[in-house]
Amino acid sequence: MNVLFVHNNFPAQFRHLVSSLARDPSIKMAAIGSNTAAAFHGVRPIKYALHGADLSGTHPFARRFEMECRRAEQVLYGLSNLVTSGFKPDVIFAHPGWGETLPLRTIFPEARLLLYCEYFYGAPEGDLGFDPEFPTSGLDGHVAIRLKNATTLLALADCDLGISPTAWQRSTFPAHYQSKIEIAHDGINCALAKPDSDAVLLLPSGRRLRRTDEIVTFVARNLEPVRGYHVFMRMLPYILDQRPNAEVVIVGGDGTSYGAAAPADTTWKSIFLKEVESQIDPRRVHFLGRVPYETYLRLLQVSTAHVYLTYPFVLSWSMLEAMSVGCLVIGSDTPPVRGVIDGTNGILVPFFDIEQWSDRVIDVLENRERYRPMREAARQYVVANFDANTICVPRLKQLLQIKHDAPAARPNEAADPKTPTNPKTPTSEHSKTELPPNEWAPATRPGSRAVSRS
Repeated sequence: MNVLFVHNNFPAQFRHLVSSLARDPSIKMAAIGSNTAAAFHGVRPIKYALHGADLSGTHPFARRFEMECRRAEQVLYGLSNLVTSGFKPDVIFAHPGWGETLPLRTIFPEARLLLYCEYFYGAPEGDLGFDPEFPTSGLDGHVAIRLKNATTLLALADCDLGISPTAWQRSTFPAHYQSKIEIAHDGINCALAKPDSDAVLLLPSGRRLRRTDEIVTFVARNLEPVRGYHVFMRMLPYILDQRPNAEVVIVGGDGTSYGAAAPADTTWKSIFLKEVESQIDPRRVHFLGRVPYETYLRLLQVSTAHVYLTYPFVLSWSMLEAMSVGCLVIGSDTPPVRGVIDGTNGILVPFFDIEQWSDRVIDVLENRERYRPMREAARQYVVANFDANTICVPRLKQLLQIKHDAPAARPNEAADPKTPTNPKTPTSEHSKTELPPNEWAPATRPGSRAVSRS
């Protein structure tokens, strides 16, 4: 069987599935991705470049679609390379969010086409208008956000099946498409993301933090409002005042992944740090920036209270990995989090209630042992519902109609003896790159000699 993956940042959400398929000699894989994509063992790669374009003459509503069409053109050249090389996919699994799916059905009309249905913009009860501190800019802004769905809608019309990681994320899509979308999460490596009582986190200052310390943790790809960074910073003055031994460790970049960018010449990180810096002891608040995955895991393993906030938006891998590690997760009472945390495996707090956030974090710091059952329940729940090896990859293979051999044994649960035999159904990367980046071959126009290398 031949399988084609299409994702500008490949392998992204496909990582665990691709890793599993790479062990099956009967399956041949190819992938099309942009400059940010990574090489992966067992995958024939094609990489394209998207150059800047002058869009000043394009209507503002159409500029995103214009760039998506330009991206689709580059993908078309890559698909032509596949045809020339004799690779004909039986199954295509693609993310529709950047226009890369536009030529797929035309070039491979007989392939089974599946979409990764991550999020539909402008859905009721979604992120649009959720935070009054950052209102959408008038009617034009609302229309522009809705138009972000254009290529996704075209892809939904073309596809055989959609796959959404959680039930709430599926619910953001138009009702008449939801029957076409199955729920299957991409999975968490629970054998890697696991508790470690001996973990030590080395700070840049040289100080070492252990599980016996009082540690409040916060993780996001970028420190920005969509992931509640502003709310988190505003709870710190009271927490640090009431808990003089507490240390706060924050992981995340200075850029913008989702939502509006910060005002020119500044960052959301600096804006909200400046707001509270006169009220906190900077020696106890540690910004690590972006860190290697191993450092990130050690951070979770030493955490006393892990704070996770998000608008009604895509659920982060980091929250599930924190639960898998056995963190006490205090999460925002928003739909994506509420679909996983139910009060037995973590704590829910209203997104904007700074006082309640502070009180709950302080209570966890004061009563660490009282929350041990909740930590254990968090790990048990994620292993039973989101483990990539035993739960998610087999489900994805089923949806792709790929034979799946019996999975390997479930991760060792010696520390979690109460794993439920009938787990609650969920409402619903980190392996090393195995080929150097230069093993990617560029996509070229039809007729060019260059083709992707296997």
